Amino acid sequence: MYRLLIIVLIKLAIVACHHDHASEHHDHDHHGHDHDDVKLLMTAYDENFEVFAEADPFASGKTSEVVLHLTRVDDFQPVHEAQITFSMMLGDKAVSQTITSPGKPGIYHFQLQPSREGMARVSVDIDVDSGTHRLELGEFRVYNDNHAAIHGAEDLLPDHPAAIHFTKEQSWSVGFATAEVEKDKLGVVIKTMGELLPAHGDETILSAQTHGIVNLVHPSLYEGRKLNAGEVLLNISGEGLAEGNMPQRFQQARNNLERTRADYQRVKNLSDAQIASERELLQAKNDYKNAKALFDNLSKNFSESGQIVTSTVRGYLTELYVNHGQYVEAGQPVVAVAQNRQMVVKAEVQQRYAHLMDHVFTANLVGSDGESYTLEDLDGSVLSRARNINLQNHLLPVYLQIAHQPGWITGSLLDVYLKAADPQSQVLVPKSALVEEQGNYFVFVQIHPESFEKREVLTGCTDGIYTEILDGLDEGERIVTRGALLVKMAAASGDIDPHSGHVH
Repeated sequence: MYRLLIIVLIKLAIVACHHDHASEHHDHDHHGHDHDDVKLLMTAYDENFEVFAEADPFASGKTSEVVLHLTRVDDFQPVHEAQITFSMMLGDKAVSQTITSPGKPGIYHFQLQPSREGMARVSVDIDVDSGTHRLELGEFRVYNDNHAAIHGAEDLLPDHPAAIHFTKEQSWSVGFATAEVEKDKLGVVIKTMGELLPAHGDETILSAQTHGIVNLVHPSLYEGRKLNAGEVLLNISGEGLAEGNMPQRFQQARNNLERTRADYQRVKNLSDAQIASERELLQAKNDYKNAKALFDNLSKNFSESGQIVTSTVRGYLTELYVNHGQYVEAGQPVVAVAQNRQMVVKAEVQQRYAHLMDHVFTANLVGSDGESYTLEDLDGSVLSRARNINLQNHLLPVYLQIAHQPGWITGSLLDVYLKAADPQSQVLVPKSALVEEQGNYFVFVQIHPESFEKREVLTGCTDGIYTEILDGLDEGERIVTRGALLVKMAAASGDIDPHSGHVH
């Protein structure tokens, strides 16, 4: 019995010892992931490139594998061709490796073995056609053994348990970009509606020069038809009318021209024979010139069938004011042709903004496609600011001139954000960075280029392109500015482990 009790106690001690060791190991692995997954994360930017590297912890005498992602910041796409040198400087001794081409577009693999412990300054040299660029990745400790190196790297891992994992390969395959949050002057913004109008001189109105019946030349003569200069559109005939019969006037002018030409030639022959006087010759010549001028003037716009209406410019038919067979009076508009070179936006604002009218210097417009444009994007300018109200709606009109935009139709409405100068600077983010959920707004703040934090922000004024952030974001933080909805979808998929690895 005594021996059995001893055996039981020994087994309990062994189990307890094993449990304590497992508990100690669990406490030691405080991040809850395998040591093999622990990486040093390195990020750097310049005006051309984003560098993101994942490296095995640095230990003296141990080879560390480094996976480097190289991205262009102008379009956030991978760099396909570059010579990359990854360097570690320990005191006066450098350890480096140069790779001339990526294993995959934008992905470079390095292997470095530091020879001693200490603080290493890590940098990357990027050699491309435009020149060589050096980016500093920071200082990292090289430990004397791998175990200490792993725990040192664990201490550097960002502590964001709900971070959203979005790999570089994912971001490269979609429209994606990040940018640092900056302060800038949004200005005083007046949001209103604007109507697209043809610019003065850009649209030509053709009118009837006689009264008569309209005959359309083309059965396809409808709004939107492309026209060439000199193209015949319609004619107006007064044939059969009791008064103002233009074909009759045209024939009379032709007959008068032929008669005066014959008289002039006859008198000229008599003058050469010294039978007719100089006075008779001069009178015959003047009669002929007057008859020719009248006929030539009629010939430009009329024929035997009536007035010929031609397009005076190359452009598009914007309005056909008459129908086939319709009677028109002289001076009545019949056709409008636009060259579509310039357009005008008429925006109207409330009287309470009258004191700002002299300070309106630019505007942003939202097109029918939902895209936002600055006035500079549209090659435009502020044309005029009214000094008096519109008596019909008691609003103040502001006119903006812009270059013609394909798909923008005169008469349509636009969202207009008029901007007046303001000396105050605010934290601003592009509209594309904001994600709305049930009336609340969020942005995705970068932890590192493959990890993001969803953060709620309080928004203020907007100019249609940038939005003021009143709370929740600081200047200098980096956020997703394009592709925020895709990061949101990644969060919804449940892939939120900031330390999860991926194969390159």
